[in-house]
Amino acid sequence: MKRKLPTKYIVVTGGVLSGLGKGIAVASIGNLLSDKLKLIAVKCDGYLNTDPGTMNPIEHGEVFVLNDGGEVDMDFGHYERFMGIEAKFNWNITMGKVFKNILEKERRGDYLGKTVQFIPHVTQVIKDSFLELAKTEKPDIMFIEVGGTVGDLENQFFLEALRQFKRDVGEENIVNIHLTYIPIPSGVMEQKSKPTQMSVRLLNEKGIEPDIIIGRSREFLTDAIKAKIASYCNILPEAVISGVDVDCVYEIPLIYEKEGLTELLNTKLNIYAPPNLRSWNQWVDTLKSNRISPKRKVIIAICGKYTALEDSYASIVEALVHCEAHLDVKVEIKWIETSYLEDNVDYVEQALENVQGVIVPGGFGHRGTEGKIRIIQYAREKNIPYLGICLGMQLAVVEYARNKCSITGAHSSEVEDSGVSVEHPVITILENQAGVKDKGGTMRLGGHDVEIKKDTRAFKIYGNKKSIRERFRHRYEVNPDYVGKLEEEGMVFSGKAPEENIMQLIELPDHIFFFGCQFHPELKSNLRKPAPLFYELINSAMQLIKE
Repeated sequence: MKRKLPTKYIVVTGGVLSGLGKGIAVASIGNLLSDKLKLIAVKCDGYLNTDPGTMNPIEHGEVFVLNDGGEVDMDFGHYERFMGIEAKFNWNITMGKVFKNILEKERRGDYLGKTVQFIPHVTQVIKDSFLELAKTEKPDIMFIEVGGTVGDLENQFFLEALRQFKRDVGEENIVNIHLTYIPIPSGVMEQKSKPTQMSVRLLNEKGIEPDIIIGRSREFLTDAIKAKIASYCNILPEAVISGVDVDCVYEIPLIYEKEGLTELLNTKLNIYAPPNLRSWNQWVDTLKSNRISPKRKVIIAICGKYTALEDSYASIVEALVHCEAHLDVKVEIKWIETSYLEDNVDYVEQALENVQGVIVPGGFGHRGTEGKIRIIQYAREKNIPYLGICLGMQLAVVEYARNKCSITGAHSSEVEDSGVSVEHPVITILENQAGVKDKGGTMRLGGHDVEIKKDTRAFKIYGNKKSIRERFRHRYEVNPDYVGKLEEEGMVFSGKAPEENIMQLIELPDHIFFFGCQFHPELKSNLRKPAPLFYELINSAMQLIKE
């Protein structure tokens, strides 16, 4: 019997500035290794929140929801889409989780008689988390991404733990990759290595020496700049990899492979994992070709209240990109801030001019809801393809109740928290959520089955499947007391929770495409297989464009 080799570790840190794309880098490297090896991806975040679930998306970006119900950093979306894995909540190690663990241990008496200190106790909890995951998941490769940059104060305990970790697992079992920035100042037009030198020096001060450096730049790195970085950073020139800017992020694994990254990892970790990129390359080529010379172009409006940061809707954007690769179409996104519409009623028609499809994504609170309702009404009455996700489905029910069922005062009971009186709560809080006080991790979260009603359009879209599994993140539902009235006026509830009266999918049969889903289909979409509802939304939008 072949002996199982110990888990190998690939640690990815970042320097110079945040937002360089460490998550994409990890996902792309994983893509190269995923054909032969079992992978898991761990993300270390320095914030004191237990998870990002209570953060404003404008501050932190999208909250990605896992099948197990975990609310995690948006980088996990990249991991799943590129690596073909299903991530788990305990793969996201926040400093909030670490400190909570430390305090619980101290209260239990695990440290009885000892003074609890950052070192060794905090760093030991971090290392134990890595080792426990290796023990339970038994991966061939564990990626460990450290969020932020090496200079961030909140990351210092992660970096110290990783310094010690190399000694613990053996240097032959771990590779440190540092992602940095290579600017090309205007007027100079020369790649500059100084920021990278300073970043690596700072990393060296933490006791970590990078084995590989990925230089993010708008151009491929020259041999001269690679040699210079290698000389200053004590690595070979072939270990300096170009992280060139691209229009299509799915091209990055192909660039890394061309730069020799896979061979480097195989050699340094003593593994054998040649990538099989044939099908991936085909999808990337198709996507790029469709973007350059598409058969058709459609404009899709994403109407929300977190549009100040496009990362708030990262998975929705990616789901639209996946459709581009399969439908010979270029999708142009138009961002509409719905809170603006509340004081500018006449702007709705102007905002949706020349738009072939509308998406109202999830969200929370009262701000922007009336603007979204006006958008939904316009899309329904003008026969514009519409997809409402989570809150977008709930507000589609509110709009239909008001304007089609003549239920004056229809709204969601959620807005009562903002002091709004609701006469007809067509959307109400889930029964098991009514007494919940804590905000974090308490919603109806994660993967749940959806029972699809036969002879509906949804049934056809999902390949005549009686049941599908999707990911949820909500506290409110369609009020069962109003379902009958809504159905009388033509709304079809084509998906519900099995053995429960929780409505999870709505459609309007006489509309070109009008769907609302309580779940988040964008979280399971990938390049090889777009989410069915997004695919049909774009397919319907294409019908509005004359050849």
